[in-house]
Amino acid sequence: MPRIAGHRRRLPVSDTPSTSRPWQQVSEHQRQGMASDVVLDLAWGRLVFGQTFSSLEGIVKALRSEESGRRDICIYPRDPHVMVGMAPDELFIDPSYVYRLDLHRYRPRAELIRDVFVRTVTALDEMRQVNDIYARNGMVTGDAGTMWANHRTRCFTYLVAEDRRTGRIVGTVTGVDHVLAFGDPEGGASLWCLAVDAQDAPPGTGEALVRVLAERYVGRGRAYLDLSVMHDNTGAIALYRKLGFHRVPALCVKRKNPINTPLFAARPPGLAELNPYARLIAEEALERGIRVEVNDAEWGEMRLSLGGRTVLTRESLSEFTSAVAMSRCDDKRVTRRIMERAGVRVPRGATVTEDDLAAARTLLAECGEVVVKPARGEQGRGITVGVREEAALDRAVRLALQYCPDVLVEELVEGQDLRVVVIDHEVVAAAVRRPAEVVGDGRSPVTELVRSTSRRRERATDGESSIPLDDTTAEVVAESGYAMDDVPPVGERVQVRRTANLHTGGTIEDVTERLHPAIAQAAVRASRAIGIPVTGLDFLVPDVEGPDHVFIEANERPGLANHEPQPTVERFVDLLFPETRRR
Repeated sequence: MPRIAGHRRRLPVSDTPSTSRPWQQVSEHQRQGMASDVVLDLAWGRLVFGQTFSSLEGIVKALRSEESGRRDICIYPRDPHVMVGMAPDELFIDPSYVYRLDLHRYRPRAELIRDVFVRTVTALDEMRQVNDIYARNGMVTGDAGTMWANHRTRCFTYLVAEDRRTGRIVGTVTGVDHVLAFGDPEGGASLWCLAVDAQDAPPGTGEALVRVLAERYVGRGRAYLDLSVMHDNTGAIALYRKLGFHRVPALCVKRKNPINTPLFAARPPGLAELNPYARLIAEEALERGIRVEVNDAEWGEMRLSLGGRTVLTRESLSEFTSAVAMSRCDDKRVTRRIMERAGVRVPRGATVTEDDLAAARTLLAECGEVVVKPARGEQGRGITVGVREEAALDRAVRLALQYCPDVLVEELVEGQDLRVVVIDHEVVAAAVRRPAEVVGDGRSPVTELVRSTSRRRERATDGESSIPLDDTTAEVVAESGYAMDDVPPVGERVQVRRTANLHTGGTIEDVTERLHPAIAQAAVRASRAIGIPVTGLDFLVPDVEGPDHVFIEANERPGLANHEPQPTVERFVDLLFPETRRR
């Protein structure tokens, strides 16, 4: 039998309670030396170790004490079908697989995974960053303080992955040592909450996290590492199989709570075809018991019903937004006038037509640099930023005219691109949006960096975000001092687009807690002046923590999927169905 130096492996013994054979009855003698009725709080929910309970009734009682907004998991229950039969209205067998890595068979990778450094969490603030990664992956978040307290015991291991190029935390995984948790006679451990920032993490981040956790438990002499993975998570399953994991016949049982609704209730037809912005709203509604009918998946249109009331939505646009409010957002010239009357500062501007550019040329001469945009439009189409010369002005106007017969020219105001989401005239989220950029790895040319970064953006957003490889990208790269075939040094950030639009690969950083009250007040004033219940307001600010700001435009259908961990989707559904608000 293969052995690893320093690794003690417990040989199979017939009277040892085996988690790989969950149907076997565990006797009192077999439980000697093992703690009983073991439940661990992981902050997002509790782990209930079924093999430590003497009766199925005890497990059912433990699951019934699940707190609102959390997801408890019972793993290794014996006779799970009988247990579910004892409370069929409350429990269900999770549609997941349990995979096991026999650690005596584990073999380290021959070479390091580039650009990834995996280490132990070292501060409470890093637990908050871990929560942010959970939120971006649609996972249940937990109390950072509880996670930090867990981490200070050897029973739990919280690892994070750093991008060596930027120093940012881009992934996380949690380990639980079964020997320390309940005196496991099998000498096992388990892996939970593997999560990676899909947009920014270097390739191989997930593999690096799993390997380091496995190696930690090899060093402790543990026998195996188990994990639970959804049956349709083909990418994760492929990774685990590559690393040597194999399926074992253990099952998980969960409660029929709102969070778990998608796992045990029938899904509405067309739900899977919705884009991420509409799907998040549909999932939140389903969790609250609201009926979802997908009218047009491609358009993102749904009908939400509760009791005798129905609301028609298209992503974050609903019947609650009037046609007048929509028209005020649709035409940037009208929006400017409304903001000026409301006392919200706007940049100097001029409206031009194809035959008359005089006002635009005058503005350019006075300001030195302008922005040219269609008076009506969205998603950054037809916008040119940083026009400095009359020839460039002519080209920018011609481009904008392709999208709208009226063109708006505004002074270019320096500052960060800030999006503030206001729902029911309350600021719910604020985020700085940055133009797409790539990070040098010291070996790839800019063109390949753009392609690889764009692929990650597309995977993370279901194709909603990608970086175009066009003349504009080449021009912006040239302004940064590089050609498309140049190889930037490791860690060098190269901007590749001028605008911070998310559809062209822009990124977003949550700054809600840092937003200055003056900007928040201006955003609420703007939403009330427009008369719109849900809006994304764009400002240029020198500093989000300072009062100075300039209003740019209002969006009547802001993307709510881009603001984790802020509860934008929850507040939107609160607006539509206040009776379902979670308290």
